[in-house]
Amino acid sequence: MLRGMKAREKQQAFPVWSLYILECCDGSFYTGVSTDIDRRFREHQEGKASRYTRARRPVVLVYREECGSRSVSLARECAVKSLSRLRKEELISRGKS
Repeated sequence: MLRGMKAREKQQAFPVWSLYILECCDGSFYTGVSTDIDRRFREHQEGKASRYTRARRPVVLVYREECGSRSVSLARECAVKSLSRLRKEELISRGKS
């Protein structure tokens, strides 16, 4: 019985969503969400992810934050995007320590 429950838990597992911030070659920040930041970062580097970063390559991943669900990560993305540049820089520096 326990084996069956564990198998169902694995099948019902939801992906963990994360927020990320990229710094573009022009110094601007790009904020996004993904379940696989490494894959998404490669897509940005290859110019396949977004129009914004396609024109501002190369990009550097400067911040990541695990949010849990998609809705929480989207709400967090909205909050981070509304921050001033100074506040984003503070968030990034706190995340690196």
